[in-house]
This record gives sequence, C-alpha cells and structure tokens, in this order.
Amino acid sequence: MRASRSSTALAYRDEGAGRPLVLLHGGALDHRMWDAQVDDLAADHRVVVPDARGHGRSSTPRAPFRHGDDLAALIGHLDAGPVTLVGLSMGGGTAVDLALEHPRLVQALVVSGAGTSEPEFTDPWALEVLATWQRNQEAGDTAGWIETFLLFAAGPHRGLDEVDADVVARCRAMATDTLATHVADGPPVLPAPVGRTWERLPGITVPVLALCGALDAPDHLAMADRLVRTVPDGRSARVDGTAHYPNMERPEEFGAALREFLDGTVSPGART
Repeated sequence: MRASRSSTALAYRDEGAGRPLVLLHGGALDHRMWDAQVDDLAADHRVVVPDARGHGRSSTPRAPFRHGDDLAALIGHLDAGPVTLVGLSMGGGTAVDLALEHPRLVQALVVSGAGTSEPEFTDPWALEVLATWQRNQEAGDTAGWIETFLLFAAGPHRGLDEVDADVVARCRAMATDTLATHVADGPPVLPAPVGRTWERLPGITVPVLALCGALDAPDHLAMADRLVRTVPDGRSARVDGTAHYPNMERPEEFGAALREFLDGTVSPGART
C-alpha cells in the first residue's frame, strides 16, 4: 500500500496502474469500506481511495471547506485527471459536486445510495432514523449514535441481524474510529454546501451510473434514479439482497456491474 498526504491534508491509498479510478466512501466511514474493490480493480486500474476530511486518517476540519474542492486538489496533486469517480452516499454527493464544479477532472461517474450533495428525505423510515440520530448526537450518546447509524446498513426491509456480521462489524469499527479521531475534541466544521446541485445536473455530460442496493431506503433509491433521469447519459443498476453498502455486502456482484460500466464507457487512455 502506498499512503501519503497531499496539500489538502487528505490521507489516501494509491494502488495499481492504468485508467484512474477514485473511490469515495460514505459518511462516518473511511477508505477501508472499499478494500474488496481495491483488491480487484488495482490489477488493471490506478485506484485512489482517499479519506474525506473529518474521516479516517485525514485532518479534522476546523475552518470552512468543501469536499469537492479537497478532491480536486488531490487529483491535481496526483496528476491523475480526468478520473472515473465511484462514490457511495456522502461520497456520491462529492462525486457529483466535482463533476459540477470541476468538470474537466471527471471522465465518468458511479454513485450508490445518493443523488447529489443536497439530499432530500421524505420517507417515514428515513425521517425517524435521522431524528433518532440527531437526538443521540444532542444527548452525547456515542453508542446510540453508532447503533442508529448502522440501521442504514440493514435498510428498512431487514433487521441488522440479517446483515452479514462482518459487514456490520466493519461499519461499526470505522464509525467508532471517526468519532474518536474527529469528534472527541469537539464537533468538526461541517462542509460548505454546493448550491443548486439538482438544477445543474443537465450540465453533467459524462456517463453516469447509479449502482444501488435493491434493499436501500426508498429516498436513497429515488435520489439516485432522479440523478440518472436528469443527466444526459444516465443509467441504473441494482445489487439484489443489499441495502446502503452493496459493495461491502456483495462485492463480486457490485464489481461485475461496475466493470461492465467501465468497459462500456471509459476507453483506455482517454483524456478530456
């Protein structure tokens, strides 16, 4: 593993050689959620897996920032653009932000469980989970915060005991590390928003795939579907039997769908 730090204070994993892929993790997690994909894709791609600011080994934000700008600086630092972005949840929002704000750096987009960085929740299940999560945070209930967060791994159609125990344990460990590293000394500064993301989607002209877990929450699926309906070149696929983390629950199926998209849309050596 090659790990370093760029001028943006993002830690990252950089493996393999070939067409550049950047894998962007979900909120409260870190680069380790992509371990299975790195092992697979680094055989014929350059795979860069950063920890977002406020997560993993990256710095704790104490001043205004935007995740997309951090990512643009990292891609420039690595001289890796244009890249294909694969982002899950928060990482999917960051991927869309980069395509909107720094389009020359992006060759294709894959999002999972996300639409843009401006999520919209209306489903009762998601609203209740988010409200409980907020109450945990306000009460300083770290254990409750983590256990509520883990409900997204199961989704609204299963209990957490129906999710592979290793996946749950890995998510719990990453979330625990995030809180211990970046929240214990006080809440970090939240990222500044990128505005009008839904309105600006027609300007994203690169191929976009929404690759989601079929058992994910209705709002997450609806936002991903709205994204691919709005961009000029969008398509969608589902990974059966998985919720918010299809790449962790069924890495082989997720990887096969991802490779099919990459092989059909991204030509070797293409530059924009």
